[in-house]
Amino acid sequence: MSEQTRRIQEQFGGSAAAYVASAGHAGGDDLETLLAWGRALRPARVLDVATGGGHTALAFAGVARRVTAYDLTEPMLRVARAFLRERGVDGAAFAAGDVAALPFREGVFDLVTCRIAAHHFADVAGAVREVRRVLRAGGSLLLQDILGHDDAAAAAFVTEVERRRDPTHVRAYRAVEWKAFLRAAGLTVMDTAVVTKRRPWDEWTTRTRMTPEARRDLEAFVRAAPEACRAAFEFRLAGDRVESFTDRMLLIRADRD
Repeated sequence: MSEQTRRIQEQFGGSAAAYVASAGHAGGDDLETLLAWGRALRPARVLDVATGGGHTALAFAGVARRVTAYDLTEPMLRVARAFLRERGVDGAAFAAGDVAALPFREGVFDLVTCRIAAHHFADVAGAVREVRRVLRAGGSLLLQDILGHDDAAAAAFVTEVERRRDPTHVRAYRAVEWKAFLRAAGLTVMDTAVVTKRRPWDEWTTRTRMTPEARRDLEAFVRAAPEACRAAFEFRLAGDRVESFTDRMLLIRADRD
């Protein structure tokens, strides 16, 4: 087991229920955009990679004949299974494993979704190659992740914020980097969109079970940062408190050649 795998399983195994309850994962313009793209493709078989609490799998269960929810963390799969069953979805499949070694035959899925997860991947290029392998010819990847900032100082600032809050965070990639990963794997970008998601600070930091001391240190780091870095992510401060900030999310539809 790699060190990153161990960190992810420790981090998310204890937070699984909080991700089911997370409003930012449950819906929004981002998920609606992915769903609109998915409906137009009329997929029969969908794989949701890094399913987390199962919100994307639930959404696509209303689009496809068969949805498979896949995650590295067994507790996440347990809460996702319970969540889908509570919502009336009985036919979904669930499988555990690493995105870098998907346990599925080549070309078995019409559509692969991956939402707000790739910033945790140790090998993004390898993950994209695996996604391409399990897609049928002409099949599509619907990807959503945090959009990396073009300004180096702003990118370094928010990466530090993310890692202090969640040590499994690797980095967010810029659009040009994502397009390079996809092109190298044999996937052609067909559509893109950028949406914003506001992150309420209390919920965002509580979900990862930060200690009070770690949270105080992180808030001090944010307050001490250059104003331009905070402004890049619309950090809202109220005295010594951080109230919220805003992520930009990159959405991509890419088709297998």
